[in-house]
Amino acid sequence: MFANSTSLTENFRDIRDFILTERAKSVSEREWRFRLRGYGYGLRKIDAGYEVARLPQNTVLGVIEA
Repeated sequence: MFANSTSLTENFRDIRDFILTERAKSVSEREWRFRLRGYGYGLRKIDAGYEVARLPQNTVLGVIEA
């Protein structure tokens, strides 16, 4: 779910764009992760980049390459 919308999206491209937009607004990786938790997303650093999961179920949605 996004701040300006009341609908939940399953389209990973939309989620990826949202997450990267939030990254641009953040001054640190820690703040970025904190902001995303507020929207119900969790990030986990892996070798290929970041694994994105929907919280609290921790369901993996995809990977964002670093």
